[in-house]
Amino acid sequence: MAAANTVQHSQQPQSAPTTAADIPQQKIVEEVHGQIFEVSPRYVNLSYIGEGAYGMVVSALDTITRERVAIKKISPFEHQTFCQRTLREIKILSRFKHENIINIQAIIRAPSIEQMKDIYIVQCLMETDLYKLLKTQRLSNDHICYFLYQILRGLKYIHSANVLHRDLKPSNLLLNTTCDLKICDFGLARVSDPEHDHTGFLTEYVATRWYRAPEIMLNSKGYTKSIDIWSVGCILAEMLNNRPLFPGKHYLDQLNLILAVVGSPSQEDLQCIINEKARAYLLSLQPKVKQQWSRLYPSADPRALDLLDKNVDI
Repeated sequence: MAAANTVQHSQQPQSAPTTAADIPQQKIVEEVHGQIFEVSPRYVNLSYIGEGAYGMVVSALDTITRERVAIKKISPFEHQTFCQRTLREIKILSRFKHENIINIQAIIRAPSIEQMKDIYIVQCLMETDLYKLLKTQRLSNDHICYFLYQILRGLKYIHSANVLHRDLKPSNLLLNTTCDLKICDFGLARVSDPEHDHTGFLTEYVATRWYRAPEIMLNSKGYTKSIDIWSVGCILAEMLNNRPLFPGKHYLDQLNLILAVVGSPSQEDLQCIINEKARAYLLSLQPKVKQQWSRLYPSADPRALDLLDKNVDI
């Protein structure tokens, strides 16, 4: 589980994907679910998949490869934050090449900055994600092992490039019908330089609350790749019984749920908390004893609980 270990040379970050300059400039205009898509004629038979704060995703047939792909339309230019996240994701994914990380096959954009309102990112098509899967069915131990193996394999590659994902959660783990898993959504990712102190540089508000490591919530002295490992532990727990491990309703509720399971932090841990209000709050609480994972998940494989214990720990 040494996330910082190097990966094989064949899986080192690669050159950038195809850009608009490599795609014929003529475009087809098609309305999908009330939105206009302007893409290369290479992509036909557009079909709506879903949408979110980032934009809309459709599936399409790539007439060259004869495979269906996903095309994500992003309209980020009205908000600086969306621009930054979009650029960050493109820069990272254009250099990553790994079986367990979503790829960028092409980027379709306007020929000039003045004309650029939307960006279209072409990626491989994945039928669902772990969040949707856990809403509909229980996973066998074999499925849990296989999904976890792929998550950690992809995360090892990410960490080998000194990148922190910072938003690992079930909905960011894409799946297809053959149980292949790919990590997606690098909009909150950051490069972590182990030679420098990141205290005050890395922001607190990262990761969906339920999967957020306590050192982020408590504004500890910097943080490391361990924040992603914590998220993986929360995901593993959710795969064991289809329920989130720490479904906090708000900041304090989230923190209390964590402490009720992992116990109160040690004096050494408290010294690492630079947020005085957070430290004072923890000191005001009655000491909490760490729970036994076997009590919380009585039917789980002991090896899974051993890994869970190593991942979800203050």
